[in-house]
Amino acid sequence: MSPRVAAGLRAGPSAGVEPIWLEWLALGGLLAFGTWLLGVRGVWALLLNADPTGITLVIIVVFAAATLWCGARAGLLQRERAALADAAGWAGDYCAALAAPGGDSATALDLLLERTHGPHASAWWVNGLQLKLGLLGKVIGFSILALTIGQVQSFDPAQSQELLRSLTSGLGVALLTTMVGLVGNILLGLQLTRLDRYADQLVADIQRLGLTRERERAGPRGAA
Repeated sequence: MSPRVAAGLRAGPSAGVEPIWLEWLALGGLLAFGTWLLGVRGVWALLLNADPTGITLVIIVVFAAATLWCGARAGLLQRERAALADAAGWAGDYCAALAAPGGDSATALDLLLERTHGPHASAWWVNGLQLKLGLLGKVIGFSILALTIGQVQSFDPAQSQELLRSLTSGLGVALLTTMVGLVGNILLGLQLTRLDRYADQLVADIQRLGLTRERERAGPRGAA
C-alpha cells in the first residue's frame, strides 16, 4: 500500500482501532464480579436448588460459553481492524480478489461478509436458544403446577402444607427459568450487537480501501 493511502486510512474518522476486546474484557470483569457476588450471597445455590429440571444450569452454561466466544471473536475482529492499515488479513484478501483478472466485486464482498458476519448468525441462534429454554422451563413449571392441582381429589387441611410446597415448586421452576433466560438473552444480545456494529464498520473500511486501490490502479492506466 502506498504511504498516501495508509496515511489516509489512519487519519479517517473511522480509522482508529477501537479496543473492542478491551471493552469485552471490562464487561467480562463485571460479569465475573457479579457471579462471585451472587455466589457469596447464596443466590446461585438458591436458583439451582429451586430448579429440579436443571434447565437453569443449562442456560447458565450456554451463556458462559457464548460469552467466552464473544471475547475470542472480539479479539479477532480487532486484529483484523489493526491489519487494515497494512492491507493484510481480510482486507488483503478482499483487495486481491478485486485485483484478480475477472475479479467480481460482488463475489469478493460476499466472501468478506461471510468472514465478518457469518459466525454471528450461529451466535444469534444461541442467544435465542436461551429464551426458548426459559420458555420450556416455564411450560414444565406450569405443567407441574397443573398436574399437582389435578391430583387433588379433596381438600385436607392436614395435607395443605405439602400441597402448597408442590405448587410453589412448579411455580418457582416456571418463573426462575424464564428470568434466567431473559437475563442471559439481554446480556448476550448486547455483546452480539456490539460485534455486529464493529464488523459493519470493518466491512465499510475494507471497501473504502478497495475503492482507493482501484482508483490508484486506474490512474496510471488512464494517464497512459
